[in-house]
This record gives sequence, structure tokens and C-alpha cells, in this order.
Amino acid sequence: MKKIILTAIAVCAFGFANAQDMKFGIKGGFNSASSDGGGGSASGFYAGGFAEFEMSDKIVLQPGLNYHTFSANGASTSALSIPVLFKYNVADKINLLAGPSLFYSLESEAVDKTRFGLDLGGSYDITENIFVEPRYSLGLTGEVKTNVLLIGVGYNF
Repeated sequence: MKKIILTAIAVCAFGFANAQDMKFGIKGGFNSASSDGGGGSASGFYAGGFAEFEMSDKIVLQPGLNYHTFSANGASTSALSIPVLFKYNVADKINLLAGPSLFYSLESEAVDKTRFGLDLGGSYDITENIFVEPRYSLGLTGEVKTNVLLIGVGYNF
């Protein structure tokens, strides 16, 4: 676990040191979580912010921080996520996203307070500042693996 965290920090530090251009933005939208082992599913919303560090003409490093709410059967939970995404510009306005993410449950009775995942998705730039972003976070750790589908809209400042 320590090796994964240290590797992520090293990759981020390298990206920040080589960043030629930096932007900030906000995003938010719908999220739906499902768990293996009969954990069921829950849906809700997320909102957060991100930074973009241009590493080359086609590759951008996009770390972020998001707040999530989930509701199911009258109960609600919340979590924070820290995705560190690599954004690859495939074509004009079309991008692929991939990278690790950390989910931290804000509920005191959570079995797995901290979980790691692998985020995969894409984004489409509607304008220079506005984009849509469907993404899937595949749960990799935890007693119960949780996968999250996120469909959001964002704004680059």
C-alpha cells in the first residue's frame, strides 16, 4: 500500500515539475455505486474541483478532490475522492481519462474507510471551458469492492 501511495506522489511531483500550463476547474454530476457480495447499490451526486497540468501537447495530469453523497433505502452516506487522472487528447474535443483514485468514507461506522480504485473514462469539450465527463471507478481494494459510475459536467477557468 505504501509503495502505491509513494508511486502516485512521485508521478504527481514529476508532472508538477514538468507542467508547462496550469488550469483550474470545477465539476459535478450524478454518481451511482454498486458493491460486490450483495452490498447493493446507491446513487447520488458529486461536486469538486481539479487542477490540470499540461505535460505535453496531448497529455494532461488532472488531480482532483470530490465530495460524494449516496442514498439507498432511506439511508445516506458521504465520501471524499481524490482521483489523479491522466487525460489523453485523442481528437479535437475528445479525451480519454485513466488513473488511480482514493475514496475515503466520511461515515464513522464504515467497514472500509479508505479504498483505492482505477478510474477509466472520457470527456468531450463542448466549448473551450465546458465539458461532459462519463467515468467509471473500478474498486480494487477493500473487504467489499465498490464500483462507481460518474456522469458529470465541468467548467475550466
